[in-house]
Amino acid sequence: MSETRRAGDPELTTYRDVQLSPDFSELRRRFRRFVFPMTGLFLAWYFLYVLLADYAHDFMSQKVGGNITVGLLFGLGQFVSTFAITLLYVRWADRKFDPDAKHLRDQIEGDHS
Repeated sequence: MSETRRAGDPELTTYRDVQLSPDFSELRRRFRRFVFPMTGLFLAWYFLYVLLADYAHDFMSQKVGGNITVGLLFGLGQFVSTFAITLLYVRWADRKFDPDAKHLRDQIEGDHS
């Protein structure tokens, strides 16, 4: 970590040192490589639903069975996809992100076990 220290504010220097460290940069890069594509995918799916609901009334009002319409299935699909993305994120974070974040935290806190 950096040898530059601010008088009276060692915590700020510690956080800045961590922010500039290669380990933190790699952790942030991996986080962004997962979160940004997932966010983009979900937003595209959501806007498709909104656009279809607004401009494709005939398609969205087609009955699939009983009172169940295509629009209702798309709407319920929004909930399902939200839970699926959450589940994917939790599994990914447990395997790929959290162990390295814990290691970095242990380094910062001085626990080198």
